[in-house]
Amino acid sequence: MRFPLHITTDMIKHQIRQGLKGNTRYPFVLMLEPLYTCNLACLGCSVERHTGSIEDRLTLEECLKAADDSGAPVVSLCGGEPTIYPELKGLVEGIIARKRHIYLCTNGLLLDRNVYGQITPHNRLTINIHMDGLRRTHDQVCDREGVFDKALEMIKEGKRLGYRVTTNTTIFKETDLDEVEALCRLLREYQVDGMLLTPGYQYASIESDIFLAREEIHQKFRKVLELSKRYRLTSTPMFLEFAAGLREYPCSPWSTVTYTPQGWKGPCYLIGEKYFRTFEEFWQSMDWDYWESRQDARCQNCKMHSGFEASVVLGLRNSPKDMLRMAIWNFLE
Repeated sequence: MRFPLHITTDMIKHQIRQGLKGNTRYPFVLMLEPLYTCNLACLGCSVERHTGSIEDRLTLEECLKAADDSGAPVVSLCGGEPTIYPELKGLVEGIIARKRHIYLCTNGLLLDRNVYGQITPHNRLTINIHMDGLRRTHDQVCDREGVFDKALEMIKEGKRLGYRVTTNTTIFKETDLDEVEALCRLLREYQVDGMLLTPGYQYASIESDIFLAREEIHQKFRKVLELSKRYRLTSTPMFLEFAAGLREYPCSPWSTVTYTPQGWKGPCYLIGEKYFRTFEEFWQSMDWDYWESRQDARCQNCKMHSGFEASVVLGLRNSPKDMLRMAIWNFLE
């Protein structure tokens, strides 16, 4: 299976429960950023995500309350670098106790110190390691030598210890898709459980022109679509067709909600127009019709999985053909 069965069934149950309540908008994923502290300053990352003080981190209680308030079945621990978070073990255990699924998004540098041997492998925990290319490219993106080799070492060790390990690769304007395929071949040899390839998303605080415009995304992802036929990519076939410009979807900005040391970020993971103290205030204050329409100038080049994979899932009910494709993709490939 592409995903463990319990993740798939929990997501289906979540949609059924929300449907029975009459909800048409609800979170699928909580992007939980416990801190804005990082041991790297990657070229594609926003300034605020790696310059924060560890003293300004969220408390463990605030993090767990965010998981409760959002109700999302999946929690993506990001930041900042979450393996720096001093209360990480308690946070992971608390989220698992709530029967949620965790993607621990990390550069891998501190896994052997703060995760492996500290946090027990669990079928609700996935280690998601950032890999933006082969050695030279990845180390250049991370602005430090040795990061690529350390990441590979941690993938190998994580698999040996029994963790579920996936990777996340951002496609930028200058990304060489032949190199991406070489990376996919290498990661397949390391037996990773899945690879996510996603368009780079631009933050206002980044001035460098490394991000893709809409037509550039289409060109790059037509090649990614071909790669998906040979490698274990975790983006759905319909999303990849959307990223390649072959189909269209409205945005579902409410499907991926973000909680940070500044509060709930609105309207979405990419656009921090305003921060809110409580989830209720955030949820009720957003003009979801406006943000779904993608008429805002900041939305024009966005094809991020955080805004559109939920749209793919929700659209399945209107297409038996796509529903069958999704089942084959998840269960048989």
